[in-house]
Amino acid sequence: MDISLIIKIAGIGMLVSVASQILSKSGRDEQAMLVTIAGIIAALMLLISQISELFDMIVSAFGM
Repeated sequence: MDISLIIKIAGIGMLVSVASQILSKSGRDEQAMLVTIAGIIAALMLLISQISELFDMIVSAFGM
């Protein structure tokens, strides 16, 4: 696992939280929720390859 992946996810989290707070304070709660969901999806897209490697390691460790 590379440190750049952690930094990317932290950056996404910061941007999403700021955007969500701004939208929430301006009364646009629906858009704030959509921004939050989009941030979660973007972070998961970055993690898909790492999760796949983890499952492959688990399968090879247990010999399934």
